[in-house]
Amino acid sequence: MPQNLDLFPIGNCSVSALIDRDGRFVWGCMPRIDSDPVFSTLLGGLEPPFEGGKGLWDVVVDGAVKIEQAYLRNTPILRTVVTDADGASLEIIDFAPRFQQFGRIYRPTAFIRLVRPISGVCRATIRLRPTANWGGRLAEHTNGSNHIRYLCSDMTVRLTTDCPVSHILEERTFRVERTLAMFLGADEGFDADVGATCARMLQQTEDYWLNWVRGLAVPLDWQSAVIRAAITLKLCMHEETGAIVAAMTTSIPEHANSGRNWDYRYCWLRDAYYVVQALNRLGAADILENYLSYLRNIVDRAGGGHIQPLFGVGYEPALVERFAPDLPGYRGMGPVRIGNQAFEHQQHDVYGQIILSSTQAFFDERLLRPATVDDFKALEPVGERAFQLHDQPDASLWEFRGRANVHTYSSVMCWAACDRLGNVAEKLGLADRAKFWNDRAAKVREAIDTHAWNETLGRFAATFGGEELDASLLQLVDLRFIAADDPRNKATVAAIEAGLRKGSYLLRYALPDDFGTPQTAFNICTFWLVEALYLEGRVEEARALFQEMLDRRTSAGLLSEDIGFEDGELWGNYPQTYSLVGLINCAALLSRPWTSVR
Repeated sequence: MPQNLDLFPIGNCSVSALIDRDGRFVWGCMPRIDSDPVFSTLLGGLEPPFEGGKGLWDVVVDGAVKIEQAYLRNTPILRTVVTDADGASLEIIDFAPRFQQFGRIYRPTAFIRLVRPISGVCRATIRLRPTANWGGRLAEHTNGSNHIRYLCSDMTVRLTTDCPVSHILEERTFRVERTLAMFLGADEGFDADVGATCARMLQQTEDYWLNWVRGLAVPLDWQSAVIRAAITLKLCMHEETGAIVAAMTTSIPEHANSGRNWDYRYCWLRDAYYVVQALNRLGAADILENYLSYLRNIVDRAGGGHIQPLFGVGYEPALVERFAPDLPGYRGMGPVRIGNQAFEHQQHDVYGQIILSSTQAFFDERLLRPATVDDFKALEPVGERAFQLHDQPDASLWEFRGRANVHTYSSVMCWAACDRLGNVAEKLGLADRAKFWNDRAAKVREAIDTHAWNETLGRFAATFGGEELDASLLQLVDLRFIAADDPRNKATVAAIEAGLRKGSYLLRYALPDDFGTPQTAFNICTFWLVEALYLEGRVEEARALFQEMLDRRTSAGLLSEDIGFEDGELWGNYPQTYSLVGLINCAALLSRPWTSVR
């Protein structure tokens, strides 16, 4: 089991945090997921027990000999049970409140910790050490009789508690003889009994998540894995705007000392497309609707012009990349990056992903806001951009920083944009627009068939006129560009498996890039391989490889971006939405039907 990323996310679609196997908050940004971290130990270059560390929140039990952790069933509420050498034990309940209140969802920028005795009496120390200036210093604080205010960089947070404040300020060890409640949120008064209120919020939050999961159309097999992935994908949504971030972290390297340390706390339109596609298959229409609102704002702002591949969760276009000098990085492997230079890239697949994400709204009668003819007209300039750029070089979905080509995947996404606009126009009864877009799709298809097919090698190539292999070619079937049993697809899949598979795992590409030769496999690509094996009729191989990927999950049931093909260690930002999408899609594909148990 890879230990270093063995972390449990909690959140409420407004704020999120990661908790380690000892019950420590080691990562969490406030007030937004892309803010300065209040809990920054994950990138502090330190190893437990973090005695002199900062950017954490923990409950240290004297003489602890056993720690057990699990989520409350079908929720992101984490329960940690600590037992000491004398057999005394206590539990720590961690969550971010989320429930219906006053006709709307209550999801404050807040975390709640409840510490409860179970048996005997444990002695414990509560250490709350939030940071400011990207780990540069401990946050200054002031306090009252039942609260502590921490002056962090992007917000002042207030801890309201029925634990003696001096115990926390002085990190005093004391006997835990009763339930302790701690509410860490905005710098506002807490005009209620904190213990009773936090207990009520726990019950209401649990009820919310149980009911949300109850509405999912999960496959028969691997239900718990799919449910955990779906909950976590929902936590990656910034509900205020509908944005979906690629991961909760920044700067976890793709492999040891690689320099491939990126900030993933932003909304990539590509990643978000895959997320809503996967959750749609589970019937989670709420996330689709919120994200479509985000997309409509992006499209409006573009005014028919260039659309960049990623934005901030509040639609911010400029995500200037810089370094955090005071954080040494994950396991000391810097640099720690803030922002992402990819916002400047030309990535032409984005136009297809906008239209693909939007298409369902024209056909799905469940939605509160079905798409209209006006929505179709607003998407047509996006389709026009796709048509104009389908044979132009870009940085590809892998975001190469030092080279540009006409990438097959980007061109196929441009084809999909035109093709789906044709479908929508037919649905709306706009015969002339349907013919227009179908004709454009045919022209793009002809270009791809002519230039992406390598006659000498007998397979598709990753670039027009090139020879490179790229795992994204496995997506041609899912995008309906080609049938699974087409000889051209079979030849391409065989070449990808021969050229990019390392043991059980699949590389994105094998050629050196701006940072050298890749040393880890990309988890979503391995899931794409699972799908390809299944579609070739190699069902048992597909199921075995899928099970191997499930076995690589953390204790929380999640995956990061990358995996070491030699040792199976997880690398890259966490939890990675791409990887969880692959898990959901493969489970749905490989599962037995529900009719088999009726």
